[in-house]
Amino acid sequence: MFEAQAFRAAGGPDEALDPRSRLQALRRHAAQDDEVERAGPDYSVTPPEPVPRTRTRRFAERWLPESLLRSRVDPGRTGVLAIGLVAAVLLLGMAALAWTSRSAAEPAPPPVLPPPPLPAATPAESELVVSVVGQVNRPGLVTVEPGSRVADAVEAAGGALPDTDLTGLNLARRLADGEQLYVAVPVPPQAQAGQTGDGKVDLNTATEEQLDELPGIGEVTAKRIVQWRTEHGRFDSVEQLREVGGIGSSRFARLRELVRV
Repeated sequence: MFEAQAFRAAGGPDEALDPRSRLQALRRHAAQDDEVERAGPDYSVTPPEPVPRTRTRRFAERWLPESLLRSRVDPGRTGVLAIGLVAAVLLLGMAALAWTSRSAAEPAPPPVLPPPPLPAATPAESELVVSVVGQVNRPGLVTVEPGSRVADAVEAAGGALPDTDLTGLNLARRLADGEQLYVAVPVPPQAQAGQTGDGKVDLNTATEEQLDELPGIGEVTAKRIVQWRTEHGRFDSVEQLREVGGIGSSRFARLRELVRV
């Protein structure tokens, strides 16, 4: 049996190239049969242990395509590391390109404009100078604090004389710098009528009847002007007339040349 197997392994007696080849085949098969007879009927050829997967092999299986792994070309450890480095560079380049595209697509935030400058504050008056005439102990100029009322000016002038009737004087009205108070004495005709030397109506001294005669001012608006003057003390400028209810831009344009403070 061994001779027949040896001849078949060598290609048969007719196919053997030389006697030495046939002899080597016979020796090889005889040694294999002796090993089987010594091991017994339960003998089985143990398959070779698989070659352990190295770190390089695991890296190649993760990053290299399967077609390249199945090929018979062996790039070696250095080749696998080089291919992995190239793949890493490509991935970094793609990530940088995606980040740049995303940044370019996002609109730039609008520029932050500085806040507009605040209007310059009008310096507050430190004191008011008022002329007090009539039935007081010390007629003349008096100095009072801002926000003072008519009663304060009368008190600064030494107070009213005994038995002086003050019912015609609004003691609660706020004072304005430069005005004149008439305490229990007739008001001069020019001041009483609210007229000035230039023919304009004084908003701080005119009566409701005088204000009613102005063009565009009726009885209701005249009352509002006097009420505003009572609440705020006096008009400091003609432009404050626009703060009175019922006086718009067109009506104010007709009045500004006919009144004064």
